[in-house]
Amino acid sequence: MPGQIDHAARHPRNPVPTVDIIIEFEGGIVLIERANPPHGWALPGGFIDYGESAERAAAREAREETGLDLEGLSQFHVYSDPRRDCRMHTITVVFSARGRGCVEGGDDAKLARVFAIDELPDEMAFDHRRIIDDYLRERGAR
Repeated sequence: MPGQIDHAARHPRNPVPTVDIIIEFEGGIVLIERANPPHGWALPGGFIDYGESAERAAAREAREETGLDLEGLSQFHVYSDPRRDCRMHTITVVFSARGRGCVEGGDDAKLARVFAIDELPDEMAFDHRRIIDDYLRERGAR
């Protein structure tokens, strides 16, 4: 109807963009223990800020949650299953990189720790175990 404002057009419901980072460090993979729900072990990562590139968000989140700087950052895959995050529909751009520095949990991470490939937790937050399994399979580590 002329003159009416379409609420859906002004406020679209879109998935929220996030990043997750597979950080290889000292022969293992860095995981964080989440301080906020959903709890559990997870890849470092988080929401992409408005005006921020996915690459910059990955570097920022890695630094905030693990204390590490990233080297050789490269995009791995995108995961978009609407059920991957119980809080809302997110789409994550997953990166891989090597970590540099000292591992120290911070920001949303209660703890950051390096796990050997054969000691990774079976149960992880979100779809992060699947992401790591895909990464290891594609890298020929399994």
